[in-house]
Amino acid sequence: MPYVTAFVVGGVICALSQILIDRTRLTPARILTAYVVLGVVLTAVGVYQPLVDFAGAGATVPLLGFGYVLAEGVRTAVAESGLLGALTGGVKAAAGGISAAVVCGLLAALLFRPADKS
Repeated sequence: MPYVTAFVVGGVICALSQILIDRTRLTPARILTAYVVLGVVLTAVGVYQPLVDFAGAGATVPLLGFGYVLAEGVRTAVAESGLLGALTGGVKAAAGGISAAVVCGLLAALLFRPADKS
């Protein structure tokens, strides 16, 4: 059942993104940025943690989850290091995901021929 819950919650988040792309004039980049910021705000208010507890990976894998990881990393680092943690905590918490994105992007650029579409 946890797999079904994660699939449904993650699917709803992605479906909302697709609706925003189809029905508004917002660019995908703005929607992605808004999702990360929304994840941070919902975590700061305390609303996102219950969703993570309920849906697991369905709530932490989409971009809302990236905002959640950043906010939780900052909260933890501030508790441990004080004000300096506000600058380092988010990046430290998300380092694995950021590194994976950089490595996958590098591999894609090396394996395929990137070119302009024009």
